[in-house]
Amino acid sequence: MCLGVPAKVLKIDKGRALVDVMGASMYVGIVFVPEVQVNDYVLLHAGQAMTIVDEKFAKESMDEWRDVMNGTPNSFS
Repeated sequence: MCLGVPAKVLKIDKGRALVDVMGASMYVGIVFVPEVQVNDYVLLHAGQAMTIVDEKFAKESMDEWRDVMNGTPNSFS
């Protein structure tokens, strides 16, 4: 199973993007989403942006990730 982590694109530079992943910044590849733009949200896997997602989905996903990292029960339990 593959998990995608949501991130916001902050900057695009030379075939890669600087993204914010819940407060941490890193560069990721954008070969799978060449049309990505600054302020888009993407799902990351293995250092690559895999797909562009809408802001609502990204924020809901970030909330779920925070719950998992904090050990907070969620609606899927």
